Amino acid sequence: QLAESGGDSVKPGGSLRLSCAASQHIAKSYAIGWFRQAPGKEREEISCTSIDGSRTDYADSVKGRFAVSRDNAKNTIYLQMDSLEPEDTAVYYCAAVYELGSCWQTPWEEYEYWGQGTQVVVSA
Repeated sequence: QLAESGGDSVKPGGSLRLSCAASQHIAKSYAIGWFRQAPGKEREEISCTSIDGSRTDYADSVKGRFAVSRDNAKNTIYLQMDSLEPEDTAVYYCAAVYELGSCWQTPWEEYEYWGQGTQVVVSA
């Protein structure tokens, strides 16, 4: 239902674009969140986009560096990551939750669908 791609190893200051390919049903009916989890750390919500795509909220740790966009024709949601830092190293996941209002800070346990994750490594 969800599949991430685009993870890679990059140097600090570099950029990556992650993709989240969704089924048509999910793309049209669910809010989409991006999460990441670094080794030994808790899962962190980094963004959430409302069902209609009109609102995206970001974690303070990525605000101004990361941006979400979507291609409705391809049912794909993108996470553009710029000015990457070693602290951004993690496995990144997209997930879907049925939330009519703002999805920001919806507990990750309430998300119904998850991708398999894609690894991002930021290292000199």
